[in-house]
Amino acid sequence: MAAACLTAGCSAGPAATANSEAPPKRDTVAISDRELRDLTIPEEIEIEYAEYALVKECMENKGFSYWVGPVAGVDARKAGRYVIDDVAWAKKCGYGRPFDEAAEKERSEHPNVRFPNALPRKDRIRYNTALNGDYNDVLSVDLPAGGAIETPRSGCWAGARARLYGDLEAWFKAKKTVTSLTPLYVPKILADERMKKTVGAWSRCMEEAGRPFASPDEIREKRAANTAGMSSREAQAREVELAVTEATCAVRTNLGKTARRLEREFRSTLLKKYAKENAAYQRMGLAALSRARDLTGE
Repeated sequence: MAAACLTAGCSAGPAATANSEAPPKRDTVAISDRELRDLTIPEEIEIEYAEYALVKECMENKGFSYWVGPVAGVDARKAGRYVIDDVAWAKKCGYGRPFDEAAEKERSEHPNVRFPNALPRKDRIRYNTALNGDYNDVLSVDLPAGGAIETPRSGCWAGARARLYGDLEAWFKAKKTVTSLTPLYVPKILADERMKKTVGAWSRCMEEAGRPFASPDEIREKRAANTAGMSSREAQAREVELAVTEATCAVRTNLGKTARRLEREFRSTLLKKYAKENAAYQRMGLAALSRARDLTGE
């Protein structure tokens, strides 16, 4: 189950105009323990725009064109949750088909895709190395649920994140540790009797509404089959109708609230084991937000 499944997102000064791949100045953004918290979705979006701005600057300094974006908005980041319990969002977005289609279009038509694809092979390789770095020189983090994940130490993306977060290696380790915990606690949530009872109530509500689904997971599993052969408009209309029913039943039975409450409970217990990494992740995120706002003048 994806990370978002159960829930709903000191001035850099003159250095802001420097090459974003250069080592960041050790400017200090003082974040006290009392201030530590998770970033909001709008704040995450602010940081992502700042990352893109720094990457654009870095790539242009290397002689390549680059464009800011795309950055997913608040509505798009609500797609893919375990259950929809926002009726207004369901009426507007269904199961997120418009976001899926926009992302698919961007993968083939966005200037950041078309530009490098049009380059001669040699220049395309230089472009990709400038942007993404050298995959023979990587940072590696062992994940709590097993396995490891890597990211290059160099490249414009690495440089932008180093500029914003202050320490790329420490940030990458903290981020990947804290955001990779879901495989450890989601099965416990789904097996919890409180969750089972609420899912059962939700399922009965859905059956009474003429939508016999045992769980929200079953809806997602059958999503493609339920709209097979339809046009995009027809599929979206059908999905909106079903999503509204799902959300209505989720509100009536408190399924969304139950899932979020249990996630807070199980996740907070697990985070005690990774308290150091979580504090570092929150601290560097808030520092990055401050630097992002310095860059954009907000």
